[in-house]
Amino acid sequence: MKLVSFVRHGRPGFGVVAGDGVIDVRPRLPLFHTLLDVLRAGALDEVRAATADVRPDFPLADIALLPPVVGPEKILCIGVNYGNRNEEYKDNSEAPKYPSMFFRTPGSFVGHGAPLIRPPESEQLDYEGEIVLVIGKEGHRIKPGQAKDHIAGYTLCNEGTIRDWLRHAKFNVTQGKNFDRSGSIGPWMVTADEIAYGKPLHLTTTVNGEVRQDDTTANLIFDFDYLLSYITIFTTLKPGDMIVTGTPTGAGARFDPPKWLKPGDVIEVTVPEIGTLRNGVEDET
Repeated sequence: MKLVSFVRHGRPGFGVVAGDGVIDVRPRLPLFHTLLDVLRAGALDEVRAATADVRPDFPLADIALLPPVVGPEKILCIGVNYGNRNEEYKDNSEAPKYPSMFFRTPGSFVGHGAPLIRPPESEQLDYEGEIVLVIGKEGHRIKPGQAKDHIAGYTLCNEGTIRDWLRHAKFNVTQGKNFDRSGSIGPWMVTADEIAYGKPLHLTTTVNGEVRQDDTTANLIFDFDYLLSYITIFTTLKPGDMIVTGTPTGAGARFDPPKWLKPGDVIEVTVPEIGTLRNGVEDET
């Protein structure tokens, strides 16, 4: 299934994508107001049964998409997680022994089709195409072989970053990673049963049609099994939590001169098994 969260005629909802349309889940399963409610209840099979062989209620074009999971407890992002990413920094450091991590707020992300917002404080808005794991089952100290049982599905992220604000402090990147509406998640969550676990996923990021990032998860330094087992040593993952798994080489900051995003640009993050996350850029007003 492809599951979306949306606003239609001012009303929030969630549904299942069927072709170019959406099956509205809330009227059919009124106990669940959001996709997060479904994940917390472990009720994806109920959604599947309630929407089987049902005609769409309205076209996709008639809704404004939100990030697939609205209001998660945690959005945990992984840095420097593709081969050659460490070399991009040109600081002669060894390959990382452990993942780099930081949290992002839900308000720092918009959905598919909404503009990324460049703030007046900086012109250094950058893109980072990434694959996102959506957690469906609570877990603490998850063993690597059990990781796939905790993943409800997959979505995509443009982990938009204000680069100069990453360097405002000595040891953290929180400021540059959390400007309101600077990144995006979507367009939908593809349930885990649709994608063979461990299959290499081919990720590309384009800006105005130009390919900037192109890699596969076969090149991950820390794979999905390792990430879930490592993360759950120090925190319990809850249904609806999202893990943004890292970006390949080719972000705008790595060009000479850098290629920052500007109003009018269109960024597309694509994994064929998941879809394409597309966003434009606007200045904050």
